Amino acid sequence: MRKEEWKVSIKLFPIVLQWFLNSCLIMLALILSFLLLKEILEFFKILLLGNSTDYTLILANILLFFLYFEFITMIAKYFKDDYHFPLRYFLYIGITAMVRLIIVDHEHPLDTLLFSLVILILIICYFIINITPLERPKRSRFFREND
Repeated sequence: MRKEEWKVSIKLFPIVLQWFLNSCLIMLALILSFLLLKEILEFFKILLLGNSTDYTLILANILLFFLYFEFITMIAKYFKDDYHFPLRYFLYIGITAMVRLIIVDHEHPLDTLLFSLVILILIICYFIINITPLERPKRSRFFREND
């Protein structure tokens, strides 16, 4: 392989990977959208047909709905922000998932305490993200540009 061909293939490789990643994320968004619609139908079944007073099940389904919604929102944000996942969306998803775990699995007090501590850590991380500047400084003491 010649040097020019090598340079072209090196430049083409990230483009191919980006297309593959984008197509996989689009398929994932379609699957999550289908599951979100399925969850809405499940709500209607619980509300209209069932005489269920199991509020834990209803709350768990609501939080599962929000998990699907947050993942779809995160994928849409990825395409809007030039192929970048904002870290705060992962924190939202983590907090929602942990709240769902506490609601669904609250039989063991130690597990509930640990889940609550995880939520506290995620909220602290969210706070730290909000107080740090969005842009990195041009110069830092670790990476000095040669003048």
